[in-house]
Amino acid sequence: MIGLLIGGVLGLVLSAVGTPLFIRFLVKRGYGQFVRDDGPTTHKTKRGTPTMGGAVIIGSMVLAYLITHGLLAVLGVDFGGPTASGLILLLLTVGMAFVGFVDDFTKITKQRSLGLTPRGKIILQALIGTAFAVLALNFPDERGLTPASTAISFARDIPWLDLAFAGPAIGVILFVIWSNLITTATTNAVNLTDGLDGLATGATAMITGAYVLISLFQSSQSCALEGTRGCYEVRDPMDLALLAAILTGSLLGFLWWNTSPAKIFMGDTGSMGLGGALAGFAIFTRTEILVAVLAGLMVAITLSVIIQVGWFKVSGGKRVFLMAPLQHHFELKGWAEVTVVVRFWLLSLMCVTVGLAIFYGDWLIRQGGLAGVTP
Repeated sequence: MIGLLIGGVLGLVLSAVGTPLFIRFLVKRGYGQFVRDDGPTTHKTKRGTPTMGGAVIIGSMVLAYLITHGLLAVLGVDFGGPTASGLILLLLTVGMAFVGFVDDFTKITKQRSLGLTPRGKIILQALIGTAFAVLALNFPDERGLTPASTAISFARDIPWLDLAFAGPAIGVILFVIWSNLITTATTNAVNLTDGLDGLATGATAMITGAYVLISLFQSSQSCALEGTRGCYEVRDPMDLALLAAILTGSLLGFLWWNTSPAKIFMGDTGSMGLGGALAGFAIFTRTEILVAVLAGLMVAITLSVIIQVGWFKVSGGKRVFLMAPLQHHFELKGWAEVTVVVRFWLLSLMCVTVGLAIFYGDWLIRQGGLAGVTP
């Protein structure tokens, strides 16, 4: 636990202190946000606000992870050092943040609200996502566990949905496709949620906070320790808990400056990097489908865009919402931005609570802890 406390506090401090310094740097360089012309009129005042703040979140995450492991080694705390799971998850997070950075930098240098072309973004995301998927199926520990498995998971791996059913080669290919689908979904979901001051930052912090609890529980109920019904076959759960704690702290430190009225935006650098991190946590903790419940708010926001675009094409120009993503619909309905953010945070908290309840309920069922329910 001492490692999680050190990591979480380090992430918080580095982000809270580093963000204003980064703001000054961005202001000097004139790197400001461009606002879409068809958005709510209240957003016009945000034009020119420094962006790419996600670099501070991700940078704090990486730095705090390395410093924490160094401090624990100096203090003689047996935490195990950096693991394959931790380093590969960082690779995915930094890689997706890099794609977002290229997108943000393109917008700034070309003085427009659109950055990378959709094709360019997809290619870069696919390359990074594929590298992550291949690495995640390597580096077995002493029990033969790799960071990821080729089985689709809900609250744990689902044996009858093993993607390796047709042989190792086919299994790897299917897993790479499945992993890329998850990564694409989470990066786009966080990106679409990042439309109001502090909304995506606060919602993501709730999800990463949930992953601290999930990973800690998996560590305490590891099959390496217990071997009982309901135990978890997850590689490096404590290191995943550390990374989740660090990222939660980094998000809270950034939120101090990102809340309304925002002094800085995370930009695509942050939203894509955070989306990559959520995908990594989901895959490594074997909660690939459960993440859709934990991130229920982001799923709803993403669906609002899909519904809006789909109905617009099918109906010949009609709209379901006043504007998509969903948060802008409520702004145009007359809700103040802060009201939308706080109420959406509450919805996100409810989704996270339901997700954690499902996760714990699965364990209880397997332990025979729910009367009348067959494991």
